[in-house]
Amino acid sequence: MDNTNQKKALINGEIGLFIRGLIIGKVLTLMVIGGLLWWLLKPNLLSRNSVNSSNQNLNSPSSTASTFQTVTDVPNASFNYGGSTAWASIRQLVDSQIQSDRPELQLRYINPVSGSPGSSSGIRMLLDGKIDFAQSSRPLTDEEQAIAKERGFTLEQRQVGMDGVAVVVNPSLNVPGLTVDQLQQIYLGKITNWNQVGGPNLAITPLSQRPEDADTVIFPSNSNLKGQAFGSNVQYVYSTTEAVRQLSKTPGSVYYASARSVLPQCSVKALPLGSTVGQLIAPYREPLVSPEQCLRQRNQLNTQAIKDGSYPLIANLFVIIKQNKGQEQQIGDAYTKLLLTDEGQRAIEQAGFVAVR
Repeated sequence: MDNTNQKKALINGEIGLFIRGLIIGKVLTLMVIGGLLWWLLKPNLLSRNSVNSSNQNLNSPSSTASTFQTVTDVPNASFNYGGSTAWASIRQLVDSQIQSDRPELQLRYINPVSGSPGSSSGIRMLLDGKIDFAQSSRPLTDEEQAIAKERGFTLEQRQVGMDGVAVVVNPSLNVPGLTVDQLQQIYLGKITNWNQVGGPNLAITPLSQRPEDADTVIFPSNSNLKGQAFGSNVQYVYSTTEAVRQLSKTPGSVYYASARSVLPQCSVKALPLGSTVGQLIAPYREPLVSPEQCLRQRNQLNTQAIKDGSYPLIANLFVIIKQNKGQEQQIGDAYTKLLLTDEGQRAIEQAGFVAVR
């Protein structure tokens, strides 16, 4: 009996040792497999963590982004400025934000005493010492630079944004678009009927601001038509507001201006433009919003075509600075730096234009 019990105890002990051995073996095996899997997956996990970290960095605002607050040498004073009417939304949205963030700087927009407000009149006022810097939707002319030199200083133009020059007509006019050459020939008085450019048999009535007051130009400084006089059939208007009013009443009229200022207007239609008839590009984001829908949804600037240069008539936005080593130069430089900060460029795009940085 004792021998039997001893044998059972021995067998049970051996079975226990065997089972414990199996359990330990399985645990070790699982540990080895787990370690192997971790080793194999480690690069992917690290890569995923790195991507997530990168995404978080991209989504979070950069601590190095330049803002209105980071600009130094901003003068503590009140200054007068003037110029392009196309800059109206920048004055409303951007300049007001600058003055809120930098209360030491006060800016006041000044209209000309005579003539209509615009790039040309603003540059004249700067030359005459009536304002401290000017906003322009066109580059300086040789004549303006010569006048500045005669008066003992120079003018510098600093680009801060881009706009398009849009050509607008009465919404009832059925014409596919214009080439830049056709547009120029219309204003030179050589194309006088819409049937010459694929439209109806209807006389063309070109509208424009006077060249000496113009906000934008259709004869660029590098064009062989630079300085050409407009045709005798061109009717002159005081402002874009007056032109839009006439366009709505005269089916055959046409006008050119800052795309940002005329595209949202419901009583006119912008025409596609191109270098050739087969490459017409709309200044607005297609599809075109109809006059009936316009009050609910305005046409927007085709920023991509402006950025990539496919739209053929671009208006660059310049701050015109008087280089005289005086306070005018200091405020012109400071204002330009404010607009060229990351915050300033975002604000210019919010105002409906295209940033240059």
